Amino acid sequence: MTSSQKPSHSRRSFLRASALSAAGVLALREEATAEEAQACNSDLLPITIAGYPYNRVRALADGGVTVKGCDVTFEPATIGPMNTHAFSGPQSREVTEIGLSPFTLAFVNDGFRDYELLPIPILRLFRHKSIFIRTDRGIKKPSDLRGRKIATVGYSSSGLTWIRGILQSEYGVRPDEVEWITTQTDSAASTTGGVSRWEKVLPSNIRIKAAPKGKDDSQLLIDGEVDAIFHPAEPQVFIDRNPIVGRLFPDHRTVEQAYFKKTGIFPIMHVVAIRRDVAAAHPWLPKAVFDAYCRAKQADYQLMHKMGAYYSSLPWFGQELHETREVMGDNFYPYGASQTRKAIETAFQFSFEQGLARRKLTMEEVMNESSMEFEDSEE
Repeated sequence: MTSSQKPSHSRRSFLRASALSAAGVLALREEATAEEAQACNSDLLPITIAGYPYNRVRALADGGVTVKGCDVTFEPATIGPMNTHAFSGPQSREVTEIGLSPFTLAFVNDGFRDYELLPIPILRLFRHKSIFIRTDRGIKKPSDLRGRKIATVGYSSSGLTWIRGILQSEYGVRPDEVEWITTQTDSAASTTGGVSRWEKVLPSNIRIKAAPKGKDDSQLLIDGEVDAIFHPAEPQVFIDRNPIVGRLFPDHRTVEQAYFKKTGIFPIMHVVAIRRDVAAAHPWLPKAVFDAYCRAKQADYQLMHKMGAYYSSLPWFGQELHETREVMGDNFYPYGASQTRKAIETAFQFSFEQGLARRKLTMEEVMNESSMEFEDSEE
């Protein structure tokens, strides 16, 4: 070996030793970081949050957004089981998505107080789209529903309470002017995961009977035993594109936009609830949860705005986003007490008017007290 080669060999040895030393330091540092994280996590409040992993919730569900001061476990679930878990189940979840109408009825009719609400309307849907008719029965406008037979699953669910409320308040068609057929099975049950007790409340002032055993809403329509279906999602007969069924409002998008422009209401189906005992023991938690949901929603907004037409597989998503912002503003899915009051109290009014709730609730009764000050940033 020549003298000129020795430095190269020495350099290689030095670099190898340095690399091993660096690896050792890195391993020690990673171990220290893990220990630090473990020590830090020991100071965090462990909470479980249940809900659908909507795009506006995804950053919270996958851990990209954290609840300050908490170690969060997110449990994906559907609304039926979530309602049951909160009302009559183990109640092991500190925070949960819950149906607004079932919560209203459990609160006012049964004295349910184990959870209280936060001003996070996590699922909002316009409801003109939810009226499905037989196309051969001459039903062209809302007033044509008077005297008809309508199939429904979960009569007192949030979606169906809104449909009936809108029909009465906007078109003068009252629930007692219709004959209702309730079914035990939902032809699109996979979308909701079943029906809880508080979605089966029936008022005394309407004509209502049970469907023949074994027949769901879609089969009743196919067999001609009903003229229409009120469905919170879409009945299977519509999903199958059966020509005997259509929507009462074929251009429901235009009608729903007009409803929003007139009333300012974006109907609320589900809200976020927090266990009362946990909120009382940790007064900072309601705001931490609210802020986390807001940040997760903002992350979704930012991605939609940045990606535009590339965000979704839908071919006209970019145009839809643009028009939605034109009609409803940049923060078209608002959280916060003042931003949700009108829609929530309208839902309370509908429940009372329809004979479901024994009295009309106020927002202050059901909300976490501190959350009445929470407001959603539009930035």
